[in-house]
Amino acid sequence: MKKKIYRVTFLNQSHVYELYATDVNHGYLPGLIEISGIVFGERSTVVVDPSEEKLKQEFAGVSVTHIPFHSLIRIDEVIKQGTAKISDATTGSTVTPFPSNFMDAGKPE
Repeated sequence: MKKKIYRVTFLNQSHVYELYATDVNHGYLPGLIEISGIVFGERSTVVVDPSEEKLKQEFAGVSVTHIPFHSLIRIDEVIKQGTAKISDATTGSTVTPFPSNFMDAGKPE
């Protein structure tokens, strides 16, 4: 049986992250999604994608990461793994970040 691959797209500090992982679950921590088994493309070609290399460095040694629900854009189960990447959420994007200070919305000033 072929292992499932998920493409997880989420916002992180005004950037859109696109990762591929083998396991995506609701976490035991409320409001977070648990992502493990992060996979990257093989280095079988001479061309190196700097965006993917940055992600490899950022997630080096990470076995499980927890992403807040409000940061998620989408999770897709895909047939084939693509290239992990980081893109700018503000340049030519139709993605609007959810306000990050939503917890303070009910506080009087």
